[in-house]
Amino acid sequence: MPKITILTIGDELLIGQVIDTNSAFMAQALNRYGMEVFRKVAIADTLPEIIDNLEQALSYSDVVLMTGGLGPTKDDVTKKALAKYFGVDMAFSEVTWERIEYFFQRLGRSTTPAHREQCYMPENALLLTNKMGTAPGMWMEQEDKIVVSMPGVPYEMEYLLTHEVIPRLRKRFKLRPIAHRTLLTIGEGESRLAEQIEDLEEQLPPHLSLAYLPNLGQVRLRLTGRADDKETLKHDLKVYGDAIRERIKDFVYAEGATNIEAEVGRLLLEKGLTMATAESCTGGYVAHRVTAISGASAYFQGSIVAYDNKVKESLLGVSPTTLHNHGAVSEQTVREMVTGALKALNVDVALAVSGIAGPTGGTPEKPVGTIWLAVGNHEKTETFLLLGTKDREKNIQYASTRVLGMLWHFLQKK
Repeated sequence: MPKITILTIGDELLIGQVIDTNSAFMAQALNRYGMEVFRKVAIADTLPEIIDNLEQALSYSDVVLMTGGLGPTKDDVTKKALAKYFGVDMAFSEVTWERIEYFFQRLGRSTTPAHREQCYMPENALLLTNKMGTAPGMWMEQEDKIVVSMPGVPYEMEYLLTHEVIPRLRKRFKLRPIAHRTLLTIGEGESRLAEQIEDLEEQLPPHLSLAYLPNLGQVRLRLTGRADDKETLKHDLKVYGDAIRERIKDFVYAEGATNIEAEVGRLLLEKGLTMATAESCTGGYVAHRVTAISGASAYFQGSIVAYDNKVKESLLGVSPTTLHNHGAVSEQTVREMVTGALKALNVDVALAVSGIAGPTGGTPEKPVGTIWLAVGNHEKTETFLLLGTKDREKNIQYASTRVLGMLWHFLQKK
């Protein structure tokens, strides 16, 4: 199996102006065919940086995949760096020039000298046809090492990787199958989950490994297998994955690439139920997540964002006495918000959120991050006190995930 390093080139990546989505796409696409990325490095768009990092990458890698720095502007120096590293001259590519001319003719525009300059390539490069843009990919070899350079524009890189690079790598290397099984959990932390399945993890055979991938309110457990025999791999992932799932079944809401809002929607459809949200500190964020799922109109009726206490009273029917005696951030208030949403929006189940997202507004009795959650129907309401951090955005995201997790559990029991 080849050792692969990804080099992403561009100052915009280093200053955070552009998020590096290319590395994630490449790693996932390669992994599907049994290839693993051992290192990812973002570097500046300068000749010394590119040459130095390429030399380092090739010292421990069989394949280096590069993106960025192939445009027509003067700051794009990847090709020059590659030519210098391999000790070759730059050669004009007539084929690339013809493609660029045709591309601009179709747009009714003329080419510039910079576009002609773009057609000079390292003379040892095998050019890879880029049907999504003007800059071709470049495949270069030195002894048993491979260097591939692709444009940084995501859809151009994705085309080249999928249609040109991966097929060539699959022909070159003998690959061991890699398979994953991912359990999605909610409502329990990473360390507590690890405690519950510690003995099962210790029993995993050498070709299986377990990784914990925590996020706000959720943990993904990824079981990864590598074996020459696909049937053995499939069997073992099922056997050991089933054992882990059974042990923590109260927290596993799904497997694969779905999310909690989609699974809540699936349960509502399955049971023929409708839902609504009553939100204060989350400001409609829970409703946003629910309605981001296609087909949500079949079960989601609406939301009341009751940020002010007067709205809690007038639209949700929260008692002024409750607000006076217990405050807006209280178990009593979210219970009444659920009751009010059920009635006002005529739904089967509802959830409510009220808290202090921060960074201001906290008190010694109710510090920033104090958030009450509730879910219920016409017979029963369940509540939970969430203690978050001082980060407003994280508190909103965390609260929305936990309350959706509560709703999922509530629907499971019902």
